[in-house]
Amino acid sequence: MTSVNRFIQFNDETIDTKLLHQMELLAGAMADAPYLKVTTRKLVELRPSESALSMSVFWRHRTKKIERHGYLSDIYLMAAGFWRHFDLQDWREFKKTDSKLPSLREQLLLCAEEFRLSEFIKISRPGTTGAFNTREDVYTTYHEDQSKQNLKKSFRADLLINAAYLQLRGKDIDTGEKLLGLSFIWTELFEAKSTKDSVKIVNRMMDRLEFLLESDARHTYYTFGEDVEKVPPFHYHEGIRAERAENPEEIDTIEEWFDAWHRETKLAETPAMEFELERGDSQLAEGGREAEGTGEVQQTAKGDSTGEYKEDSHVEDRQMNSKPKKAEGEFGSANDQVVYHESRLKASSDHRLTIENWRRKQTPYVRSLLKELKKRMTQRQEGIRSNLNAGRLSKKLVPLVVEERPKPFYRKTAPSKELDAVFCLLIDGSASMLDKLEETKQAVLLFHDVLRGLDVPHEIVLFYEDAYEASDAEQPNYFEWMHKFEDRKKDHAETIASFDAHEDNRDGFAIRWMSKRLKRRTEKHRFLLVFSDGEPSAYNYAENGVVDTANAVTEAKKQDIEVLHLFLSSNSISEDQAAFYRKMYGNKSVSADSLEQFVEQTLRLLKRSLHLVIKSG
Repeated sequence: MTSVNRFIQFNDETIDTKLLHQMELLAGAMADAPYLKVTTRKLVELRPSESALSMSVFWRHRTKKIERHGYLSDIYLMAAGFWRHFDLQDWREFKKTDSKLPSLREQLLLCAEEFRLSEFIKISRPGTTGAFNTREDVYTTYHEDQSKQNLKKSFRADLLINAAYLQLRGKDIDTGEKLLGLSFIWTELFEAKSTKDSVKIVNRMMDRLEFLLESDARHTYYTFGEDVEKVPPFHYHEGIRAERAENPEEIDTIEEWFDAWHRETKLAETPAMEFELERGDSQLAEGGREAEGTGEVQQTAKGDSTGEYKEDSHVEDRQMNSKPKKAEGEFGSANDQVVYHESRLKASSDHRLTIENWRRKQTPYVRSLLKELKKRMTQRQEGIRSNLNAGRLSKKLVPLVVEERPKPFYRKTAPSKELDAVFCLLIDGSASMLDKLEETKQAVLLFHDVLRGLDVPHEIVLFYEDAYEASDAEQPNYFEWMHKFEDRKKDHAETIASFDAHEDNRDGFAIRWMSKRLKRRTEKHRFLLVFSDGEPSAYNYAENGVVDTANAVTEAKKQDIEVLHLFLSSNSISEDQAAFYRKMYGNKSVSADSLEQFVEQTLRLLKRSLHLVIKSG
């Protein structure tokens, strides 16, 4: 079978997820909107339906300083400028006016507003001056180069945009005698105090430009983003439709526009509860809920004398195979349209001979590791530290008489009957795993046998997305359990040998889903291992999938969940690939390109993790 190499070698574009995350935190802080997301697009854009501000990829492939300052200036401009100081009412009125040159007209206004708001931010926030100076230097050079190209090609509208930008930065270029007089109107922007002032200046220029120019701008240097008339869908609840109609919400700023989208999205998640909280329950008003207490039991549980809560695994398994669940904002904005299914993976008895062969090869590794770990655990339980200044008084009291500074105390390490740890293993179920299924199954079986031998609770789950059914409205994802926490030491080798490859992988979503389960565990040490053979790849999950995965790893670490990544490859990993995965997983990403390495790296990950547990135990 031919190898499917998921890492695109011809694409050298990599995302600095750490930098992008910093920009996201900065944008949320400056706009006082923690829900804000930051993405990258061709130009700076405002996208309220995604709760996102988009930085421009214009800054890529430059020095680190210029790239960082460029992104910072984008964030400053959007989160501290346009966010509260751009008038949407004026923009709406501006857009309603028909023009023979609509692109030129809109780009001139956005150019004017960028200049006005940049100057405003530099005065109100002096610390932003360095980033804006870098921005102006780079864009000045860019518009000078573009003006030469547009002049050669006789793109007069595009040339005018270049000249407009440069004139505000003290640079003049020749645009012809007919356009010369417009520069005096344009320089009035130095006195503009509001969006309305900018609109008046641009409209005065357009009155003449529509007669002087025959064609509109061919290039796009400025764009606004989503259409301002695109309002959030309101989720009506019984009895409040009329109130909404009587009191339409007025939106004057970008901040209010984004807040409206964010608020409606949140309401959509719990519409019934929202209505009951605000309006009360009509059934209660009529004398109580009908047939109260007759509802079907959704879940059962059992307890023991220690007070530990345990879910009934049989009931949970039945619920898993029922209706699919919707993500709806619970697992990151990039996964809002995901619908996920949870089920047990069905085992096949056709793999018994294969499993025996695998275990015959792995037995020495498993025994060696178990022996080493159990020895360390025994030493930890029985170890005694003597000659201490405090602790239990030793029976050997001779040092009190003989020594000048006796230390007659000792401490015995508290015994620990079992390891206070829990492990989860997520396995990439995408199509590119086809050529390495056997090696992956053996590595997973090794993982399973070691943790069973130590009686450590663990889960093993296959995750994938159905690429053929995915659409803008819905992206079906599947989680198939091979082993669950409740199974404890039960042998699921046949189930592990039965899993297969499917289509796509949505890694950030899977990590958040598993982290949610791990958060409910009471163990001190929680580990999440991801077995994957390539970058995230799913519907509308290309570049933002890398960022989403990096954010999911960061979120898991904040919840005290250690995320480890094992990259499975059929060929030797390149430095570019290693750097790519470090951007998502930090220094907790290792690679393997052969069966021996699969075993070695799996053992190394387990050994390092379990040694940490024993040491702190």
